Amino acid sequence: MTDESWAGWYRDRQGSDAVILTTDGQQLRLRARGIDFEGESFDGLTPVAGTPPADGLFALVDGALGDCVLEWDLPLPVLWDESVHQATLSCLLSLRRPDPYLYLELQFGGAAYRSHRAESDFASALATIQRALPPGVRLQTCIACAFSDYFPSPGRGLSGGLACFRGAKDAYRGAAGEGDVLDLWDRRTGFVQEIWSCREYESRPDQGAGTGHRGAFPLELA
Repeated sequence: MTDESWAGWYRDRQGSDAVILTTDGQQLRLRARGIDFEGESFDGLTPVAGTPPADGLFALVDGALGDCVLEWDLPLPVLWDESVHQATLSCLLSLRRPDPYLYLELQFGGAAYRSHRAESDFASALATIQRALPPGVRLQTCIACAFSDYFPSPGRGLSGGLACFRGAKDAYRGAAGEGDVLDLWDRRTGFVQEIWSCREYESRPDQGAGTGHRGAFPLELA
């Protein structure tokens, strides 16, 4: 996977600062006020080992960034009329405890498609946007991919807990239900960000085999 970088803003009680978010689809990295943070989820960004202490510059909750707001835009591919088109996804993430929330807005074709104002995770927010899109327009991201699923258990995190089965495509194409995904779990390639997209993307089936544990997208059973 090739790294992508997205320009954005970091805001807290001390002010606003321009930042760069970088990801390879799995690991996130953020540089703010001269300090590097990294993590597998947006609510788990911790100072990189060996960087200067962040005392006083940031509010850290259990070592991770908290009590702040992140805003950024990223290019997001969508499928329309069997062709790939570029849209822009604007993200607003509040990490203010105890109730972090997420808001997404997709700009495509001269229109804006929005999530609810206070979504709990990227999967739900992207599903809300997919439902709002015109017929025949589909997000081309990992959350909508034929080879992704969550571990069969109650709840899920904000981001980054989506398992990719691109290394076991044929086996996952037959997966329908919790038991099938559990049998395949150790064959996962790794975990990916819901807003990531790679060249091996395939559209998720609407029903039956290949819908795994979480079901079709945007209809989710998990």
